[in-house]
Amino acid sequence: MTEKKAGKTRADGAEPGKLRYQLVYDAVVDLIRDRDLQPGDKLPSISELGEISGVSMISVRHALDKLEREGRIIRHQGVGTFVAERRIMMEPSRSGELLQTLSTATRPADMATQLIHLAVGMPSEGVAHALSIPQGQPVWEILRLRSLRDKPAILERAILPLNLVPTLDQEMLASGASLYRFLSDTHGLNDTHIEQFFEVVPPSRMEQQKLKIGNDELVVRIRGVSFTSDDVPFDCWQQTYRASDFIFSISGVAERRLVKADNISPWTVTPFPTVGGN
Repeated sequence: MTEKKAGKTRADGAEPGKLRYQLVYDAVVDLIRDRDLQPGDKLPSISELGEISGVSMISVRHALDKLEREGRIIRHQGVGTFVAERRIMMEPSRSGELLQTLSTATRPADMATQLIHLAVGMPSEGVAHALSIPQGQPVWEILRLRSLRDKPAILERAILPLNLVPTLDQEMLASGASLYRFLSDTHGLNDTHIEQFFEVVPPSRMEQQKLKIGNDELVVRIRGVSFTSDDVPFDCWQQTYRASDFIFSISGVAERRLVKADNISPWTVTPFPTVGGN
């Protein structure tokens, strides 16, 4: 690890009303960017950051706590504070298209999409329960792989009831466009609220293959159900992330208990043998 010294950039010209810890937060972010600090580079000490920003040690620690939660820095007791390996901030509690839930540092050009699977089939009991439909009612199943900066990062699966979503656009899905925007524009379905379940587990065989990870690594799986304003479920979905590449931030989530975690059985779809993908 190397240490790159910072000159004094006291934040005297900060915006009026900005919280004191935010001065330190911004100073550290600017320092990493302006000095082109790399993962493993050492940052100034708490006292030095306080002097640079002109705030108390309490505010410095508050800022460092936030930076560490976001995965930007890592602190080693008695050693110092270092730039962390770059991880992508994910805010799963935010509704909308996938890119909107990722950190603002992630641009549309950073993401590539591969449509792996699109078919109609019969839902498992778990899917039928999650979508509040009879088990004999057909559903769409969509599987897409999202790569960030040419690295497989997110395996995305969506299951939609055919009675609410009679048509899908294969070219749209293959292009990486937002499924939720299509559902809103074409079928009037908007995800007013969602329920989600998180688990950190070893990857399945398919997750190993698609995300190009070993069976000794862990993945973060998020399973969720999207609801309209009338509490009608129209999409049960699963997203699998490389655990080492992401950090997750959740805030302002209300517990609605429309779907209970203790009765969520595996979500599977049995494809119809003769039905294609359009």
